[in-house]
Amino acid sequence: MQGKIIKGIAGFYYVHVIGAGVYECKAKGIFRKEKIKPLVGDNVEIDIISEEEKTGNISRILERKNQLIRPAVANIDQAMVIFAAAKPKPNFNLLDRFLIMMEQQQVETVICFNKQDLATEEELRKLEETYEKCGYHILFTSAMKEEGVEEVKKVLEGKTTTVAGPSGVGKSSLINLLQPEIEMETGSISEKIERGKHTTRHSQLIHIKDNTYIMDTPGFSSLYLMGFEKEELKEYFKEFKEYEPECRFLGCSHIHEPDCGVKQALEEGKISQIRYENYVSMYEELKNVKKY
Repeated sequence: MQGKIIKGIAGFYYVHVIGAGVYECKAKGIFRKEKIKPLVGDNVEIDIISEEEKTGNISRILERKNQLIRPAVANIDQAMVIFAAAKPKPNFNLLDRFLIMMEQQQVETVICFNKQDLATEEELRKLEETYEKCGYHILFTSAMKEEGVEEVKKVLEGKTTTVAGPSGVGKSSLINLLQPEIEMETGSISEKIERGKHTTRHSQLIHIKDNTYIMDTPGFSSLYLMGFEKEELKEYFKEFKEYEPECRFLGCSHIHEPDCGVKQALEEGKISQIRYENYVSMYEELKNVKKY
């Protein structure tokens, strides 16, 4: 029987099988021997021990399409990052850091601005302009007024999506709206899963319908850039690419050099001032990272 690991706690893996429910499984010893750790998101084959008690053993982990490091999860199709359009105002530096983290891991990201009912038309237009220019898919929602939920469902359909965002942006309210009543089985997966005291700290996939899953990750308030040099940072600001051929110097950092195509585009309003300022501050941060 094939299914998908939706949660792992203390050596137990909860495998969702479409049409059959959730099985509590242990991983066979061979994985430990081969130093393979099953991950949330893994597609697996299980041997049923008891149909009545919904228990089994994971006998095989199917090939992974990808594997994210933060959060540790496999087979993710896309990320959706949720920020509030207002109250609290979006922290653009934090948003850009998340986008870079996903670009690094080659995961496409959809940006969802919730609480659209609390923002002015002008604020919403500015958010859209800033991030559509960079090639991101933007959604506006209001979990409170249940607006934009259908559009979110369309974007999620048939995919496994990791959902992230800082605390206080209405992420949980939005996720609750995405789960139709008939599919609440993962919400009440059986008392077994709730045994883990710190359930919110664990990554968990929520089955929405058919092959549609979302992974709710704990809220974040800061993200550190790691694993690359300051010279690589510009690669993650997609909107720069178009103007780089205009730079006089090869390998231009777009900060101090004269005759820079990116700075020229910034002056002409073709590149967002917010994004550019975030780029400069992150560049300085990476420059000051001590090499050990």
